[in-house]
Amino acid sequence: MSIQTLKQACLMVVTLVALLTASLQAQAAGNKDFGDYQVHWSVLPSTFLAPEVAKANNLQRSKGIGIINIAIMKEGDKGQLMPVTGQVEGQVSNDIQQVKFLAFRRIQEGDAVYFIAEYQYASGELMTFNVTARPSGYSQDLPVRFAHTLFSD
Repeated sequence: MSIQTLKQACLMVVTLVALLTASLQAQAAGNKDFGDYQVHWSVLPSTFLAPEVAKANNLQRSKGIGIINIAIMKEGDKGQLMPVTGQVEGQVSNDIQQVKFLAFRRIQEGDAVYFIAEYQYASGELMTFNVTARPSGYSQDLPVRFAHTLFSD
């Protein structure tokens, strides 16, 4: 292997690692267990959405606009998770405690049910999410709190 080929291979590995790291920093996902129910969330910059997906869901693709996606899941008889409908509300605050309410919309695609909201952020700003989900027919709130920092691409 020549020195030039070795340099190119090393550059490719460094580039791949940088892209993977940026991807992990740009998007957050998690879940919280409430017995029979789980609340799943993901956060991503709106620019990660394909233009046709954003348009179909009436979402704005722009630097500084993030998308939060919430799904309420119920454990079935055989342990499988099934999406359920319900209500989701919440707010997001930045590191200087400016609070904005999140306007969640329910999206249903086949059996999948999820709730999305847009919010504004500054690149590198720590955002704290306080979200409450309530499955239909269930009297208890399912609160989740998490923080994440997004970076503009």
